[in-house]
Amino acid sequence: MTLSEVAESEIAEAAATKVATTVIYVCITCRRPDDRDDAPRSGAILAAKTAMAADGCNVSVRPVRCLANCKRGCSAAVRRDGAWTYVFGDLDASSAAAALVEGAQLFAQASDGLMPWRGRPEPLKRGLIARVPPIDFTEETE
Repeated sequence: MTLSEVAESEIAEAAATKVATTVIYVCITCRRPDDRDDAPRSGAILAAKTAMAADGCNVSVRPVRCLANCKRGCSAAVRRDGAWTYVFGDLDASSAAAALVEGAQLFAQASDGLMPWRGRPEPLKRGLIARVPPIDFTEETE
């Protein structure tokens, strides 16, 4: 079994056993331009490390195949029901897992459905790609 298959299996098992309000989706197909073709995907490594970092907290980690942010991988998205979804890129596979979990926990506590800038881990400040409104969002007008 490859590292990617092991990571996917562990993440799927962890996601199935957790009830979480905040979800981190990690692209498992991301890889760096200098990665060898036969090397484990950087995204799969980030997904496995994020799942380990989230163990025991109210955050679920789910692998996804391609967040279409290939030029700025490794990529992840953080979402919760009724709130904005955040997409991040340029994440370091070896060190961004704790930042993703910390950001997700901060986001879970936000009463306005927005991930606060203050207190957000630095990789999530530098790596912000997009903020997507909830499906039922309507712009307030004066």
